[in-house]
Amino acid sequence: MEIYNQIVDELYEKSKSMVNGTQFWIGLAGAPGSGKSTLANLLKIRLKQLLVVIPLDGYHYYRSELDQMKNSSQAYIYRGAPFTFNSQKFFDDLTTARKSRSGIFPSFDHGIKDPIEKAIHLSTDHKIILVEGNYLLLNSDPWRSIRKLFDETWLLDIPIEVSNARVAKRHVATGLTEYQALKRVRQNDDINAKLIAKESFDNADKIIKYCA
Repeated sequence: MEIYNQIVDELYEKSKSMVNGTQFWIGLAGAPGSGKSTLANLLKIRLKQLLVVIPLDGYHYYRSELDQMKNSSQAYIYRGAPFTFNSQKFFDDLTTARKSRSGIFPSFDHGIKDPIEKAIHLSTDHKIILVEGNYLLLNSDPWRSIRKLFDETWLLDIPIEVSNARVAKRHVATGLTEYQALKRVRQNDDINAKLIAKESFDNADKIIKYCA
């Protein structure tokens, strides 16, 4: 946790030197289970109203939208892969908010497994904006364009076997059997984690090493 405390201290010091009305935008990427939400929550607890967290998870396609896809059954199996996010809307919303320094964003409810609209409010009072999501540092568009919106990009560096184990436990906690959880990791999460590792390192300004 020492590195996390160091990050908190650095952001707090940075906020003190920022002119009122200015904002510092961070893109935090990492594999499923890498600890993005854990770090984001810690920063929010410590920095309070200085910081707002905007999660990519809020831009999951709704289940009703997945139902309308040509291969809807496959979309459910691979939910969490890049194509199951409304990445263009994510880009458009972030672009507008970056210009106006304000906006309203969705969160994601893992209980109902769908986004919750208008859950997160960004205002000009927020100095640190942390956007977190798996695919923020990929090389394809619109992810490449999204990356350009940030003042700084961070990547959580974690062994894939550790992040996969965490995700499997998460799947079990949401109702899957251990067999089903491991199968889902093998068919989806592991593939996504390897894609993130392959493309993200060269696009990160800061690499945050795994904390046990």
